[in-house]
Amino acid sequence: MSTKTKLRAAAVGGTADDVETAFYEALQRGDIEALMACWADDDEVFCVHPGGPRLVGTGAIRAAFEQMFANGAIHARPARVRKVESLASAVHNVLERVEVLTPQGPHHAFVLATNVYHKTAQGWHLVAHHASPGSAHEPDDDNDARQTLH
Repeated sequence: MSTKTKLRAAAVGGTADDVETAFYEALQRGDIEALMACWADDDEVFCVHPGGPRLVGTGAIRAAFEQMFANGAIHARPARVRKVESLASAVHNVLERVEVLTPQGPHHAFVLATNVYHKTAQGWHLVAHHASPGSAHEPDDDNDARQTLH
């Protein structure tokens, strides 16, 4: 195991939930090192930001978040999480509540994200983050059950 991998594993540890908490805390602080410690050290990890291209590999992911953090921290908090978990993987579908600054002041928007975690010998790590635009209003849980895909 490389020193870089050991440092990443030691930085987060715990469960997939712990990694997710660390990921959102890093976003809120604009902390690139803490954010990257959540990601698996794997060339195949990927990230898609709302309306953006697929970023593959930790180098591309780091560069995108560094560019985003240049404008300040990202005030995103998980509002609702639905989980599918097994022994070595976890998929979290998250309704992110994101604070955005408008000329009228701060407002909230919602982003739908899917975070995928794998458990390896180094612990749990994020392997995929795929976010899609949500709405300007918090969706109703009753509507979630009635929505169909495609």
